[in-house]
Amino acid sequence: MSAAGDRPIIEAGPEGGFALGPLDGLLNLARKHSLWYLLFGTACCAIELMQTGGPRADADRFGFLFRPTPRQADVLILAGTITYRMASRIRRLHEQMAEPRYVIAMGSCANTGGLFQGSYSVVKGGDLIVPVDVYIPGCPPRPEALLEGLMLLQQKVEREPYLRKIRGELPLPADPWPAGKECKE
Repeated sequence: MSAAGDRPIIEAGPEGGFALGPLDGLLNLARKHSLWYLLFGTACCAIELMQTGGPRADADRFGFLFRPTPRQADVLILAGTITYRMASRIRRLHEQMAEPRYVIAMGSCANTGGLFQGSYSVVKGGDLIVPVDVYIPGCPPRPEALLEGLMLLQQKVEREPYLRKIRGELPLPADPWPAGKECKE
């Protein structure tokens, strides 16, 4: 192939342009720049999530758009403290999203339970509910930190063997919450 490896080569000319590369790379290039996240927050980190989509941080310029429904979203951002009562609803939202779907745990509470981890009603991390792809530390993390986490997710999408994954040639990750295991309400 080329020195770039599996990455597509994009050439622009006066009459337009063309892209050359493996099909996986071309599909991932399109997917990388069109990640839609679910506008959903459980606590104070949701304010920073909303600010990321605002004019100052402007996540739209990177191809991140918020969607109000899980059926149109690719990315679920766990923004804030997750209680056991909310865990089953988050799991349901995650299951309603189409494949491939990604999860970002934003803030100390979504990562480890944060300063509320001693409480009986707080889940000790979002990875106990859904598989998390990117962790963003902070209490609450700034919009710039969320943008960096979204860009890390873009890098993950770019390297993903998409066609092999959808054909079923790769094993699926283990489910952190099997069907028989229910959360307390």
